[in-house]
Amino acid sequence: MSKTFKKFFGILIVICLVIAGLLIWQKNVSNHQRSTSQPTRIVKKQVLLVAIGDSLTYGQGDEDHKGGYVSLIKDRLQNKFHNKVTTVNYGVSGDRSDQILRRINNQKTIRQDLKNADVIVMTVGGNDLMQSLQKDLMTNSEKNISQDINNAGETYQTKVQKLFTTIRQQNKKAPIFVMSIYNPVYTYFPQVDTINSSISKWNQITQKTLHGYGPSYFVNINHLMSYGQYKTAAQREKLVQSSEKVNNGKVSQKELIAIMNKRNHNLNEYISTDDNFHPNHRGYRQMTYKLYKSMVKHDSFEYQKVGN
Repeated sequence: MSKTFKKFFGILIVICLVIAGLLIWQKNVSNHQRSTSQPTRIVKKQVLLVAIGDSLTYGQGDEDHKGGYVSLIKDRLQNKFHNKVTTVNYGVSGDRSDQILRRINNQKTIRQDLKNADVIVMTVGGNDLMQSLQKDLMTNSEKNISQDINNAGETYQTKVQKLFTTIRQQNKKAPIFVMSIYNPVYTYFPQVDTINSSISKWNQITQKTLHGYGPSYFVNINHLMSYGQYKTAAQREKLVQSSEKVNNGKVSQKELIAIMNKRNHNLNEYISTDDNFHPNHRGYRQMTYKLYKSMVKHDSFEYQKVGN
């Protein structure tokens, strides 16, 4: 082997060693930077969940009298993250969006709890829509009802904007989870498009409005609660065919009152037989599962950051 080749080979080895050393050094620097610049997430020992809204937050219809989804979501979150979840329930049966807002503005305790909340959960909109439907569903034509719902929808959007704005003024960081409304009489009148389309429109308004108040998430329980145990399209088609034979594609005020007054039975196994409107305990469990899936997907409220 010539001296020139030996010299060249030696230089090549030195270059390789230098490159390898640089790569190792760069990797160590990078690891150090990650460990010092990126904070670590650890589960909070305590989480405050504030629930506010209407009868669905209050837990009306829950025959177990445990507060509906609020107590159920508390248990699920604690079992998942192994910490302590404290809940405060500001649900009031019958409240519209403007009435929920009025309570926030008038009650310092609610504002303080919202300010301290790690996560906020809401139900809103059902009573706003019912107020509009009850006025003309039984008397007006579909065209008039559609126009009235559109007008009422614009008013509702303004109200719910004020509500979300006020909540965000109290707490700019806590994620807000808002559950949709549903059709409690779908299993009796599945073919009445006026009710179904009105509920869909209302949910679209809530979801679209909520989008501007992030971090915020819309939990759609419409089909889950409206369809109940009728999960498949075939099951629902049979329901429609059966209903059309009885109702001829229409619904009367007398028929609705009869459904509401019926006791001890409902075609929808998720609806309370006390009023045939609100969820029963099984229904609240279904709602809670949908809420839980969304909360686990967007779980930042369960963690705090430590480190730089």
